[in-house]
Amino acid sequence: MQAAVSEAAERDRGIVELLRTGGEERAFEELLRRYEGKVYRLCCALLRDRSQAEDAAQESLLRVWKALGRYDGRASLSSWIYAITRNRCLSALERRRTLESLDGLGEEAEPAAPGGGEPYDGRAEQLLALVERLPERLRRSLVLYYYEEYSVSEVALMLGCPEGTVKTALFRARAALTEMLRRRGLDDPAYWREDAP
Repeated sequence: MQAAVSEAAERDRGIVELLRTGGEERAFEELLRRYEGKVYRLCCALLRDRSQAEDAAQESLLRVWKALGRYDGRASLSSWIYAITRNRCLSALERRRTLESLDGLGEEAEPAAPGGGEPYDGRAEQLLALVERLPERLRRSLVLYYYEEYSVSEVALMLGCPEGTVKTALFRARAALTEMLRRRGLDDPAYWREDAP
């Protein structure tokens, strides 16, 4: 995990330097350029609702802006941003649960497509439907690792857990998906090849 922190710190060195020299506005512009999409995709992965993800991403970035002057460098900038985002999403999930229990309706939110909302068709759509059936703790790790292509270390930083927990979640998610595919008769590797009819 230390290597991921070092890599993240290296990538963000320019932004941190701008903060130290009083260039908060320029630092925030660079931060937005680098992290706005990542923050939104993390919100999509955690909330599974595009509208709520957009709101949570905006709230997260607003909080980052307000707290930017207090960033002390103890954690990498990316970890700090992801922690703020994760906390906003957890608050949004808690609000959603409260509202659903008050309404008694418990309507399911429309799942957001990982990777920025690209439409899925055919086999990819089938696989995504199965991914959506995974327990939330497994699904989050799987989406961030495979769909968003973050490293295990980065997923651990984003979710605030040890790397071993992410690896276990990925192992269990793959096993669960394999079993779901087997039960549906979709476990033939030839079916999933890109050039398959």
